Amino acid sequence: MIDYKNVAVLIPCRDEAETISQVVGGFKAVLPNAFIYVYDNCSTDDTQKIAKKAGAIVRNEDRKGKGNVVRRMFADVEADFYFLVDGDSTYDSTIAPQMLKCLIDENLDMLNIARLGEKDSYRSGHRLGNFLLTKTVKVIFGNGLNDMLSGYRIFTRRFVKTFPAKSNGFEIETELTVHSLEMKIPIGEYSAKYVDRPHGSVSKLSTYLDGLKILLMILRLFFLVKPIVSFSIVSAVLAVISIVIGWFQVILPLLVNGVIDKYPSVILSSSLMILSILIFVIGIVINSISNVRKEQFRFFYLRW
Repeated sequence: MIDYKNVAVLIPCRDEAETISQVVGGFKAVLPNAFIYVYDNCSTDDTQKIAKKAGAIVRNEDRKGKGNVVRRMFADVEADFYFLVDGDSTYDSTIAPQMLKCLIDENLDMLNIARLGEKDSYRSGHRLGNFLLTKTVKVIFGNGLNDMLSGYRIFTRRFVKTFPAKSNGFEIETELTVHSLEMKIPIGEYSAKYVDRPHGSVSKLSTYLDGLKILLMILRLFFLVKPIVSFSIVSAVLAVISIVIGWFQVILPLLVNGVIDKYPSVILSSSLMILSILIFVIGIVINSISNVRKEQFRFFYLRW
């Protein structure tokens, strides 16, 4: 039998006075002995007061951004299993026991909830962005999740305590996914219903700005965890440009006219080739550092 006293429910939120009581109450009903933490992120409404009244342990994180809140929660809270869920009442709390059972039975370290919502349950821009960004991660990092940006997951203690959180905002879901894929951590996905926000509750996610931040995070992680591939691509592009410039601006004029009269092109072509070689060498060096990092992570991961 699962000891729910070893379970923590982590709810990052900002200005969720309309929904936080329902979220806390839902998890208290299905996980009666779990510790429910609400981490308030600079709310200007009564989120904290309502969360306390609903029975949650309320704490603060003054640095704005979901990534900052998740980093603080993972560092502060001690438990064996951690639920991470948004405070907007769009996720189904009743499946929490099944999620926990699935995580334990399948010996996973992270279980993600793939959202099954009606057509209008979240904005079309969010839906399209999620699809494109999820596909991008699958192409770059291999098989991933079907709903990478879901805000509902469960983790083991060793995942939480060895996760090197770097992001500040909504990029945190991308970082969680890429980290688990690159480090070959056992993860799974479970589908569940997703509903629209209740009337009066407003999403903090900006479709275009946060989408751009997530894309930049994917590129950043690409260069960080796959340096040989990423730096080789940049190196190859610069080498091709150098060869094209050298051929059409230097070699062909030399063959036709017998003289080189475009010395700036010679300098540019040579500089690009040198830069290409340097970038490739940098990629090799960073790859060696990345391998050491992975070995260190594996060591600490297995200690938990």
